[in-house]
Amino acid sequence: MTKKEYIEIEAHMLNQMRDSAHDKHHIYRVLNTALDIADFMQDIKDIDVLLAACLLHDIGRERQFANPGLCHAQIGGNMACDFLLSRKWPKAKAAHVKECISSHRYRGDNPPQSIEAKILFDADKLDATGAMGIARTLFYNGQVQEPLYILDQVGNIVTDGDEKTSSFIQEYNYKLKNVYESFCTERAKEIALARQKTAIEFYNGLFAEIVQNYEHGINNRPILLSE
Repeated sequence: MTKKEYIEIEAHMLNQMRDSAHDKHHIYRVLNTALDIADFMQDIKDIDVLLAACLLHDIGRERQFANPGLCHAQIGGNMACDFLLSRKWPKAKAAHVKECISSHRYRGDNPPQSIEAKILFDADKLDATGAMGIARTLFYNGQVQEPLYILDQVGNIVTDGDEKTSSFIQEYNYKLKNVYESFCTERAKEIALARQKTAIEFYNGLFAEIVQNYEHGINNRPILLSE
C-alpha cells in the first residue's frame, strides 16, 4: 500500500467515525495491535488487506446506532468494499477486506476464516480486555444512559447479561469476562491473559463496594425513620 492510499483510507475512516466509544483512537489501537499480532504469525498475510480492514472495520457503527436492528459489521463490510472499489482496488482485495470486516463482530454465527480476518477479530477484541475494556464499556454505557447496576425486587444486584443488557454489571458478565476465551491467535491470547487480572480485580472491587454500601445502608437502619 502506498502512503497516498493509506492517507485516503484513513481520511475516509475519520469522516465516518462519530461514536466516542468507537472513535479514531479505538481504530488506531486496533491497527497497532493487529500489526503486533501479525509480527508473530508465520502464515502468509496480505498487509494491504489488513491495514484497510483495521482502518475501516467500524465505519458501519453510525448506521447501526441509528437502527439497532442492523449489524455494523455487515454494513461496514459492504461500505468498505464499495469505497475501495471506487479507489480502483482489485475486486479480490476489496472482497477480502469485506470478509474481514463482516466477521470481526463478537458473534458465533460468522467466525473469521482468513488469517487477516482472524488478526482483525483478535485485535478488536483485545480492545475490550483489561483496563481499556472496562473504561470503554463504562464510557459507552454513560453515552446510552445505562446505569452501573440494577437491583432485583429483593435488592440483589442483577448480574445476568443478555443481548439487551442494561447495566455495566450485566455487560461485564455477559461479554467482558468471557471475551478472554474467544481469541484465534496465540499472540492475542498472550496479551489478553496479561490484561485479565486487571479487569477481574476492578469488577470484584466494584461489586464488593456496592454490596457493602447496601448492607450498611438506610434499609438496615429503620430507627432513623419515624412512622
